[in-house]
Amino acid sequence: MSLIHPSAVIEPGAKIDPTARVGAFSLIGPEVVLGPDVEVKSHVVVTGRTQVGEGTVIFPFAVIGEIPQDLKFRGEASQLVIGKRNRIREHVTMNCGTEGGGGVTQVGDDGLFMAGCHIAHDARIGDRCIIVNSVAIAGHCVLEDDVIVGGLSGVHQFVRIGRGAIIGAVTMVTNDVIPYGLVQAPRGELDGLNLVGLKRRGVARADITALRAAFQMLAQGEGTFHDRARRLREETASDYVREIVDFVLSDSDRHFLTPR
Repeated sequence: MSLIHPSAVIEPGAKIDPTARVGAFSLIGPEVVLGPDVEVKSHVVVTGRTQVGEGTVIFPFAVIGEIPQDLKFRGEASQLVIGKRNRIREHVTMNCGTEGGGGVTQVGDDGLFMAGCHIAHDARIGDRCIIVNSVAIAGHCVLEDDVIVGGLSGVHQFVRIGRGAIIGAVTMVTNDVIPYGLVQAPRGELDGLNLVGLKRRGVARADITALRAAFQMLAQGEGTFHDRARRLREETASDYVREIVDFVLSDSDRHFLTPR
């Protein structure tokens, strides 16, 4: 208990690891679980059925685990599950799930959630994602691993963003984004590949060349976008290209952003 500030409010039932720290004037709700080495700084609200994984740090004035911003929500049991080693900065909001969306909002490991961003109900955020200042991720969105969303951007509900994609600042994303895609412009246009991110991760030159060729085929080949993806599946030997193809041909609640 020496790691909990005397002014913090810990409601009966909360489970706090002995190595976790809770700062001044923070509120920890009765169904919250704080894992080892979690740090909740001052003036934070963590409520709802919320689990916070090892080593995560939550900065002042964040509100984590409140009810969804969904008028259909009727108080049903739902959860927010946050993974390990996340950095959740000032004024971030993350909501629990809804019955209609599966009941769980899921955040992976090693993410950076910068000041003022919002993670809505039933969203699923992968590992190592960076959500920049004042980004709004709407309900039911899926962001796979290593996604970056630039500041002041919005992602429409039910949109999927594939692994390694990058969204430029001040962009509205209304349709699914292929893995490793580069999206920019106010209404969100698929403008190429995240080549900088691929190179930083040490992706082989042959795979980058294959991805470039695949992007051109998706942009300019014959037939529909899905027809081109099916042909790519038959022709490619690159695992990275197959990942894009599998993403395109999987179930989706939205259309796709297609290459210009």
